[in-house]
Order: sequence, then structure tokens, then C-alpha cells
Amino acid sequence: MDKYHFGLNLDLWDFADLTLKQRFIEALNKGIACYPIYRHLRFAARTELELLFDDLALNLGLQAQRLNANSIILDGEGIFISGHGGRKSDYCSCFFGIWGNRLNLITTVKQQILDCVATTQITDPMFSIDWHFLTAKGELESASIEEMADDILYDQAYPKIPQGVNAFIQSYLTAPETVLVLQGAPGTGKTRLIRAILGEISKRKGGEAQALYTGDKKALESDEIFVKFITGWEDAFVVEDADHLLKPRADGNEHLHRFLAIADGVIRAQGRKIIFSTNLSNVRDLDEALIRPGRCFSRVWMPLLSKDESLALIKQLCQAEKLDFAVNAIENNQTSSFSLAKIYNIVKELSKGNEIDGNTN
Repeated sequence: MDKYHFGLNLDLWDFADLTLKQRFIEALNKGIACYPIYRHLRFAARTELELLFDDLALNLGLQAQRLNANSIILDGEGIFISGHGGRKSDYCSCFFGIWGNRLNLITTVKQQILDCVATTQITDPMFSIDWHFLTAKGELESASIEEMADDILYDQAYPKIPQGVNAFIQSYLTAPETVLVLQGAPGTGKTRLIRAILGEISKRKGGEAQALYTGDKKALESDEIFVKFITGWEDAFVVEDADHLLKPRADGNEHLHRFLAIADGVIRAQGRKIIFSTNLSNVRDLDEALIRPGRCFSRVWMPLLSKDESLALIKQLCQAEKLDFAVNAIENNQTSSFSLAKIYNIVKELSKGNEIDGNTN
């Protein structure tokens, strides 16, 4: 009789994943349930990530393991928790995967975690960026971070959107079309507008918007990331710096067809969105199939601002006592056009009490 041998190869993202899957394998071998219930928990808090994880490690009554500053394992009878965190300038964000053998146990532990951040947890609208990238081994992985939906947009920053930026966002989110293309030079406000769109999705949901995000060219060359979006719960797929992806297929672009396939059908029926940002400078640089009516809501051209447009925005952004300095920084500048990034930098430097030279970059 022929004998057959089988092997199982698992690609593991971290030590918690290794521990958890080992327990699953042992449970399967014994024919018993290990952790039949799963929940997750996301939040952001105005505290140091290390201090938060210290609190959880010492005060939950669970066995804690810390392999690095950004992750924690909490283990106990009938419960296993894998936590990961990231830092922003004034807050941290966390994601916890929670496996357990009883629903009331998971509910209790979730509340204990939230109690640890009761005084620092951010309750303002947030959105979650699930950033996908390829590892050195060519494997698709992701990291998640919570972002505050606190961007304030001014119509003066987007003069090419005639109905006003907030009305534009509302129209896009209610429209049946899936695709939005933001086109312009670096520093013209594309990312700021994307963040505002995700923030508005969060407000509409009454909870966090989930965005699948990538700027990794290699990650878009296989089907895996597209399968993740089609089968996942993300509200939007965001691709920044998508110059290589949006060029006409007649010019050798072999990857756009995947987006054309998912832009219609189930994604459109569910009201989910696909947002591209690109530095391509000409509409003819874009594949016509992507921007055709019915699929693309809008292709927004975001140029540098003229001096008059820049002055109108400066008057919205700058405090009264600094306004004359800001106006002079624009009027005395030798250049005739300005990026949003440059204008915001002028306002930032003035707010810190720094003098601005007329030709500051």
C-alpha cells in the first residue's frame, strides 16, 4: 500500500499568531474546541502606548508577555488576547484580537480593557487605515492604525470644486459611482481631502470607517489585495501615488483591469468607494475606461493656487494679529503659484512666532 505524507506550512505574522495557531492545532488533534468565540476591539487614547500596555499587563490579572513596545499578549484561563498599537504625535491607537471559550468572559475582559483608558479614550469620530504592503519575502501583510477625523477643509483650498468641498463629499458618498480620482502635484491637498472623505463616512456610520490602503506598487500586482477588499468589510479602497496604475492599458498597463472589475458589481451595490490619488498632470494620462461616466464619480484636478487664491485661503486660516505677515509672505513672493502645503507651512510658522521671508519654501 502506498503511503502518503502531508505537510502544512504556515506563514505567521508575529509571535502571538504562532502561539495561537499552535493551540488551535493541539485542540484539533485532541478533538476539542479551543477558543470558539472571537471578538476584536479598537480604540485610540491620549496616553503613551507603553504606559497603557503596562497598565494592562499589571492590572488585568492575566499573564502578560511583551516582545516589543508595540505589542502585548494577555493569556488566561479560557482567554487569549493579542494587542498591537501605534503612536501618533499626541495619542496612541490600539487593536486587540480577543479569543475565548465563553462570551461573558470576553465581554468582561473587553470592558476591563476599556476601563483602563476610561479617562483618556478618544470619543471623537475616528477612521481606521488598514495599510497593506509586501514583506521582503513577497507576502502581503497589513498594519492598522486609528486616525482622528478632525480635518477642517476650506472651500478656498479647493477652488476647482465649484459646489464647495463639503457638498462635493456628500454628493460622492451618496452617488452610485464608485471611483474618485484626485489628480495634481504633490502638496495640493489630495491626502487631506481623502481623510475628510473617510471622516465623513465615519460620521454617517456612527462608528469608524474602515479603509484598505496601499501605496505599494508590488502589492497591486497580484489578486490577493483585491480579494481582501471584495470579501472584507472596508468602506473604501484608497490607493495613493497611483501614477503607474492609472495609465492607459494601451501603454502597457497590466494591472488596472483588476480595479475595473471590482469597481462595478458587488462593490458598487454595497456603496463602497475606490479613491485614487495621482501626480499625473494630464487627463490623457488616465485610462478612459476608469474615468467613464457611470463608473467614475469625478476626476478632480487639483492645481497649485494662484496668488489671489492663496490670499483668499490665508485670510481663512490666519489669526487676525498674524494676517498682515501672512499676506506679505504671499504678495512679496517671487513665485506666482503656491501649494497647499506651502500655505499651511506659512501659517504654522507664524503661529509659532517665527518670521516668514517672502520667498520661504
